[in-house]
This record gives sequence, C-alpha cells and structure tokens, in this order.
Amino acid sequence: MEMKSENDTFEAKLQESIANPKNMGEMKDADAIGTVGNADCGDMVRMFLKFDEDKGQKVINKASFQSFGCQTAIAVASMATEMLKGKTIEEAKEISADEMTHEIGSLPPMKIHCGQMVEGALKSALETEDTQKTNNDLKDQSTLAQSLIQQKPTSGKIKVIPISDNI
Repeated sequence: MEMKSENDTFEAKLQESIANPKNMGEMKDADAIGTVGNADCGDMVRMFLKFDEDKGQKVINKASFQSFGCQTAIAVASMATEMLKGKTIEEAKEISADEMTHEIGSLPPMKIHCGQMVEGALKSALETEDTQKTNNDLKDQSTLAQSLIQQKPTSGKIKVIPISDNI
C-alpha cells in the first residue's frame, strides 16, 4: 500500500476544491463587496456578502466570490464562503487565512499570498459593510472587470497587498 505524502494530500484536496468550487460567481444583490489584488502576481479576489438579521445581529447568510488568478485562490475562496455562513460580522473579522485553508492544509510558501488575498477581500467587504451603515445606497457593476474600469467605483474597495507572512 502506497503512503501519500503531505504534498500529495494537499494537491488532492486542492484539486477537489478547484474542480468543484462552491459559491463562485457574482452576487448581484450583495450587501457588502470587497476586492483585493496582488500587484506582484496580478491575481484578484472579490468577495460578496449578504446579511440577515438574527437576534439583533447581522449574520452572513450568503457569501460568494470572483477570482482572477491562480487555482489556489479559487480553492481558498470557495472554502471561505462555506465557512462564513451563519457568522456574525465580528466572528467573520476574526477568521484568518490559516483558518480558511485548514481543510486543505498549510499552503506552500509560494501560495500563502492566495490565502492572504481571500482574507483581505473578506476584511475589505466587512469594512464596506461598516461604511454602508451610514450609506445604504450600494450599487455595483455587473462584473469585476467593469467595476475596475469605472471612473468612480460605486462599491467595494480595491487594495493591493504585499506578499508577506502576515496581513
């Protein structure tokens, strides 16, 4: 019987997440949107959040994402959107890139930035939600590409993050 190495197990889980991503795609009626890009590799991730009210708190009812970049970012974003359902804004703010990748295992050093981008997009969306409390007029373009070429973006924030061990 052949033993699988940690790298083989990681690759198998990663390939499964890539082959069957969950919650991929734009959410037209999102309450909050966050976008993060990485200038070094050109990857981008956009996170969409929809909230419900539960016992006086906003709770994430639905999350989806768009990803322009590597397959690892797609896998991490897919897992993150599943993990977010039912979380309060405060709970979601505490989720780290490491927690998002727990299911597939530790990312190799050259892929750590993928988890960081997903975490950054989530935090950007949550910051957008905090801002939206005072301005509830959220309008978004129909695609990530269109929103990036607007003269004045109507929602979300674009942040370029450096590749580092921590966000």
